Amino acid sequence: MISPNTIFFSLIGGILPALFWLYFWLKEDKLKPEPRSLIMLSFFGGMIAVIAALFAEKTVKYLVASNVILVAVYAPIIEELFKFSAAYFLVLRKKEDDEPIDPIIYLISSALGFAALENTLFLMSPLAENNIMTSLITGNLRFIGAALLHVVASVSIGIFIGFSFYKSKLFKFFMAIIGLVVAITLHSFFNFFIMKGADENILTVFAGLWVAVIFLILILEKVKKVKKTDK
Repeated sequence: MISPNTIFFSLIGGILPALFWLYFWLKEDKLKPEPRSLIMLSFFGGMIAVIAALFAEKTVKYLVASNVILVAVYAPIIEELFKFSAAYFLVLRKKEDDEPIDPIIYLISSALGFAALENTLFLMSPLAENNIMTSLITGNLRFIGAALLHVVASVSIGIFIGFSFYKSKLFKFFMAIIGLVVAITLHSFFNFFIMKGADENILTVFAGLWVAVIFLILILEKVKKVKKTDK
């Protein structure tokens, strides 16, 4: 049985890094920041999405013979859909979502909520076994890798929505679908190369994530400049 201390330290190790990343990304929306209540609603929605995704993945696991297919194909589809759904149904339809940058901020919040609980669950096993070194390594890798992956994937969706923010609902829907496909593809590649396990693969993937983050930050500046007059 997992002790309360294990649960507590797992939550600390999972949530604090996610909050750090959230603080970092919220600075991209300094001029007209979103309500903190909606940011946290999206964050907790992302955490709930983990539970839903776990049930879905366990169901699919019985239908798929290959673990590689499960992790590299079905898991990314399930996780990206649930992360997006959490943000969409909880906040993206509210009147506060009134600027092109807003969907990106809310999707980041949902992604980091997802990463927070996911990281917490990953930390529980080594902590329960009093394996502090494994916990530190796991925590650091997921702080650098998995959290960034979820953000990069969700920002990709948000960028497509942001650029089409003032377009018709049908066009925005179409762009959101494209964004989801991009997010799922990125997630699939990440999972596949991580599964291959070689150190050089992991380092290359992590380096690629950092390059993607820098690239996305540059694109965010373009999204901020989207105006109603842009056709």
